[in-house]
Amino acid sequence: MSEDLVRNRKALHNYHVLDTWEAGIALHGTEVKSLRAGLGQLQDAFVDVAGGELWLKQAHISPYEHGTDANHDPLRPRKLLLHKAEIAKMTAKVVRKGLTIIPLAIYLNEKGKIKVRVALAEGKAGGDKREALKQREQKREMDRIRKGARE
Repeated sequence: MSEDLVRNRKALHNYHVLDTWEAGIALHGTEVKSLRAGLGQLQDAFVDVAGGELWLKQAHISPYEHGTDANHDPLRPRKLLLHKAEIAKMTAKVVRKGLTIIPLAIYLNEKGKIKVRVALAEGKAGGDKREALKQREQKREMDRIRKGARE
């Protein structure tokens, strides 16, 4: 069971997720300590393809409070670690179908390693977002009614 350190809460609201992957991430020591303390944010983060590699950009990892003057830059690009075949598959879909790659979460896997859950996604139109909100509200209302009937 994995423990989410940071989640991109707006991702499922703004995108239709088509496929997900688990990627490793190249971090500095103080970044690991900050993430374990829950000091990260993925709200405006995205994944960029450059030179056959995937880079996590605009992910904010706060400087470690007990760090020295050699602390990390909070917004530096971080390399995502995937197999070449996986990267090729993702980039082909991005180029051909106009999809995007977004980070969904940064988490600890079973072995205690920090991983990033990335997704191949398609942007939602404004109407789709409203429809999703309406369906969610209807589901909540039905759950309230069912709960009231049980008691």
